[in-house]
Formats: sequence, C-alpha cells, structure tokens
Amino acid sequence: MSLEGYINKKVVVLTCDSRTLVGMLLSCDQMTNLVLGQTTERIIRPHDDEEPSSEVQHGLYIVRGDNVTVVGLVDEELDESINWNEVRGAVIGGVKHSS
Repeated sequence: MSLEGYINKKVVVLTCDSRTLVGMLLSCDQMTNLVLGQTTERIIRPHDDEEPSSEVQHGLYIVRGDNVTVVGLVDEELDESINWNEVRGAVIGGVKHSS
C-alpha cells in the first residue's frame, strides 16, 4: 500500500524502538523513509509510574524506513479532545527481528 494518499495529512507513526510520533506527513519514498512536519513524540507512562505522560515537540523529523512499524491517519477531532498528559498505558514492546 502506498502512503502517497497520506501526504499533507496528520499521521501517527509507531517505530521499531517503541516511539509514538504524530505529525504532518510531508514526504515518503518506496523504502518507507518518512519526513514529518510539526512532529510531536508522545511518551505514555505506565499506570504505576508517578511521572505524568508527556509530549515532546520535535518539529521537522525524518524517520528511516527500516524503523517504521505502523503509519496511520489521525482523527484530528478525536486527537484534540484527549489530554495526552493524563493517558496511561503499558509500554509497547520493540520489534524483534529473527534471522
């Protein structure tokens, strides 16, 4: 499936190293290398962690294709209605490559 239809739309990207990035997809190629604009990294803390979840602003961000696990469109109305600092959840495990 091509990501061309997602260009200039807000997407969420889950990476192989368990990061959650949200931003505007500006460019992509056949190797799934991504260029995101207005990028925010969401750091969701587990329930037993006293520290609140947080968001880190990155701005322009490049993600190598071999680090991309999932790319999805964001429902912007739903996304804006969520207070991400209050969200708690289990840590998403990293990707394991078998040889």
